[in-house]
Amino acid sequence: MGSLGTCSAEQALVGFVNVCNQCVLILPAHVQTAENAKEKPLRASVDPDSLASLDSYSHPPQVARILSPQTVVHQNVSHLQTSPFLHPLVGQHILFAQQFSKEQMSHLFNVAHTLRMMVQKERSVDILKGKVMASMFYEVSTRTSSSFAAAMQRLGGSVVHFSESTSSTQKGESLADSVQTMSCYADVLVLRHPQPGAVETAAKHCRKPVINAGDGVGEHPTQALLDIFTIREELGTVNGMTITMVGDLKHGRTVHSLARLLTQYRITLRYVAPKNLHMPTEIINFVASKGIKQEEYDSIEEALPDTDVLYMTRIQKERFPSEEEYNACFGQFILTPHIMTGAKRKMVVMHPLPRVNEISVEVDTDPRAAYFRQAENGMYIRMALLATVLGR
Repeated sequence: MGSLGTCSAEQALVGFVNVCNQCVLILPAHVQTAENAKEKPLRASVDPDSLASLDSYSHPPQVARILSPQTVVHQNVSHLQTSPFLHPLVGQHILFAQQFSKEQMSHLFNVAHTLRMMVQKERSVDILKGKVMASMFYEVSTRTSSSFAAAMQRLGGSVVHFSESTSSTQKGESLADSVQTMSCYADVLVLRHPQPGAVETAAKHCRKPVINAGDGVGEHPTQALLDIFTIREELGTVNGMTITMVGDLKHGRTVHSLARLLTQYRITLRYVAPKNLHMPTEIINFVASKGIKQEEYDSIEEALPDTDVLYMTRIQKERFPSEEEYNACFGQFILTPHIMTGAKRKMVVMHPLPRVNEISVEVDTDPRAAYFRQAENGMYIRMALLATVLGR
């Protein structure tokens, strides 16, 4: 083990859902207090000495208490009462993990939690009816593209799909022109591109909000949001957690964004990676500048006993210049049921997916395996984010 480098905690209050069409909304007391305070800054209203104890996740009341069967006439939600802390995100591009404050994340997480309960209760949520999302993926995707599309449709909106292989890109059209064109047809654009920084550049040419769905080895901000949301849903808090990242940390945009976003919590980061695939120095220096402890380990077994979140990633074959270099790294770290016997009883295994062979399929039946629940959470986070960006 090698040491590489604690962070103050703040507690955000919860923004919630406003139900229209003759439905009844019972706002939690702490939301009413925030409203009565006329949007006073959070730091002015929270005692710093009590922040650590407030950080544990408090779920919003269940849908059954929000939409009482005895009083509901229509069970469809048509408007989100946006929290004051989320106002800065309305109409804005979502490009980097760092652009989210801890307060904003807390509000997004609570809205996502509420939307999840509504979906699971099969309640109609039409807050984006009439809105259109353009899905523009210049790289292959399963979870990100599908969860964004499902999120938009579950909110009552519609999706226009852009395919590089069948678009005017094949005729030489630039990314900037394609984005400007799609902005004529949609209210928000979700863009993935293999070149780092390409999404940010494209956003400068777009008059509609652009959401970064991954830019090469750069960033993946919405994945980082859903990852932290999953940790809170699974373990109840993020503060105090030891999070071990395993695999291709050099090319993994998911771990880059997640490491940056996690610096807003009091955590310890551990890294397990093949030679030449370590976390980039830029990320290590950024995390260290926030006072977060970082450690490097040579094996999963060595890092696992004190780990609360084991974040597995695949070796990204498409990022290697040659087959030989890829094969030299492939298969070095594989999580098996036998290795899991050395883990805590209360911990979770996460993975942004897709997996290749780094998690044995036999691990799937372990209740600590959270990666498919994590994938589902991506839809709820993206529902909350789309509703926020579109000001609904």
